[in-house]
Amino acid sequence: MILYSKHIILEDREFDGFLELQGGKIKGLHSAWDGPYRDFGDQVILPGFIDIHIHGWATGSFWFEKTAGAVGEMCRTLPYAGVTSFLATSGADTIPEIKRCIVAADEAYEAGYPGAELLGVHLEGPFINPQYRGMQREECCIAPSLEMMEELYGSFRHPQLCRHMTIAVEREGAGEVLAFCRSHGIQTAVGHSAATFEEIRRMREYGIGGFTHTFSGMRGFHHREPGVAGAALYFDDMMCEFAKQTGMTVSHEAFDIAYRIKGSGRIILTTDCSGLAQTQTEFDHYVRKMKFVKDGDRLRIDHYDGRKEWVNPRDYEAVKELELSYAGSVQNMARHTRVDWQDIMRMTSLNPARYIHVDDRKGSIEPGKDADLTILDQDLNLVCVYCRGREIGNEMCSQ
Repeated sequence: MILYSKHIILEDREFDGFLELQGGKIKGLHSAWDGPYRDFGDQVILPGFIDIHIHGWATGSFWFEKTAGAVGEMCRTLPYAGVTSFLATSGADTIPEIKRCIVAADEAYEAGYPGAELLGVHLEGPFINPQYRGMQREECCIAPSLEMMEELYGSFRHPQLCRHMTIAVEREGAGEVLAFCRSHGIQTAVGHSAATFEEIRRMREYGIGGFTHTFSGMRGFHHREPGVAGAALYFDDMMCEFAKQTGMTVSHEAFDIAYRIKGSGRIILTTDCSGLAQTQTEFDHYVRKMKFVKDGDRLRIDHYDGRKEWVNPRDYEAVKELELSYAGSVQNMARHTRVDWQDIMRMTSLNPARYIHVDDRKGSIEPGKDADLTILDQDLNLVCVYCRGREIGNEMCSQ
């Protein structure tokens, strides 16, 4: 298969030419081609978007449902958000519930669902600070424990799926857990944390890689105590992960300040979507001023102003607008921050691939890497997606 574009975004430049795909891999780049090809013209071919912090999307929620089938739904529909691979993200649940997530991830990995690729699991908790729990359950925010970390890790049939952990580094026991993660190749990030700047400075020796949903769920910046937010901006070798850019959780101006300081080389864009339609009980989204309630086979949305509405949680078209998609977030971010295509490529693909150590096959358009591509028009509207060489068509979404 040959694709042509004037704008193929490589790691170090923009390439006008032909992209050859074969067997789910990128075979080569050519300045000329004598034969048939698909012409994308002025549309932009980027390496596929990688979402390393996503609990659920539309018709499937790893966090709420905790089933392989839910992960399969995420694989099926995430390409319609521009995503070609992802980390299924848990929450601060009870230990048995987190283990259910681990079992679901193992089963989904073994099933090899088509669409976006499951790269592993992001454990967002349980070792987080209840003071900054956000929408997590307070009773499930527990102190870091090496014994519990070993138990969770040992619950994976495929331990390589345990790729990322968010942790409040100031809590007693964090050092032992961080050391374990480092020795097992698990990326770690500060999140839901009340740490001081000096506590983070001291804990950096354990190889902490960055910050989860920067500015949100963490001690803020003060001129005498820079806190977690100040540390995120200050340490050049640590990544700032940002949740979807709606302007609600983090203002566009706050994101832009971080971008001016860190640059695109130290920012990772994620969505932190939950798959709100799949809640199994009641989920209070205080930022959006809505409650999402399971109501038999339907989802009821209770607005804070008293309005109620019902939707079918298994109808993709009915629920896809409940949360901003990855592609929509990129488009929204670019309306408020001056970025170019190289910047977008780094924040959406190259940086996350390097961060979770999958850059040997993901994150950039290079011969030998997976043929994961996200194609946008000049206004950043999603055109189409290739997942390991397969174009995702509308028929997948309607199945």
